Amino acid sequence: MKTVKHKILVLSGKGGVGKSTFSAHLAHGLAEDENTQVALLDIDICGPSIPKIMGLEGEQVHQSGSGWSPVFLEDNLGVMSVGFLLSSPDDAVIWRGPKKNGMIKQFLRDVDWGEVDYLIEVSLQDVRKEINFCHKVKLPIIGVVENMSGFTCPKCQKESQIFLPTTGGAEVMCQDLKVPLLGKVPLDPRIGKSCDKGESFFAEAPDSPATLAYRSIIQRIQESCSLRQPKGENLVGS
Repeated sequence: MKTVKHKILVLSGKGGVGKSTFSAHLAHGLAEDENTQVALLDIDICGPSIPKIMGLEGEQVHQSGSGWSPVFLEDNLGVMSVGFLLSSPDDAVIWRGPKKNGMIKQFLRDVDWGEVDYLIEVSLQDVRKEINFCHKVKLPIIGVVENMSGFTCPKCQKESQIFLPTTGGAEVMCQDLKVPLLGKVPLDPRIGKSCDKGESFFAEAPDSPATLAYRSIIQRIQESCSLRQPKGENLVGS
């Protein structure tokens, strides 16, 4: 971990809100700069989906003298997931307690990432109320992303609110808790299709409002990281 400049955790208070999808696109976006070394670590032990989203299903990690070698999608984008250790994508992982925690520690300790600018960690689904959790353990919060924020029609670009916020949504929550709102990513059916195919949504729909939202959020994350100490920081995106 000493060779990693910035560590970014992608957390949520519940499952199914798009952590893996957002993490994959954050990794794709950061890695567009060929001079930036990016690593993506999937520590969602019981539901690893990153290999499929990144188009790396069937790949395996290899052991070397310096530890596990991640699977590289590009020369500057390495990926690690428990999914690479399973014999089949349909295999169930039912680890709990010490065994699960031991695997997470092994990912953090024994993977030879090399010199990395950004390590993105997809967290588990059973994390507690994240903002209060981060405050208690003194993890700096980069900000909040409101995912699946409205629906933008790919044809007419009209936006519709499918999930109406009953308590003000992420914007009001961020104001109350005094944390930055990094942006809102609208629903786009092409995001799911690109994930199923293991391709970058940015290449599929470069002018989509969702792509523009992603890029704006990534820029704010880069700016936040540049203001912090390059080593020894645990940065949190929730």
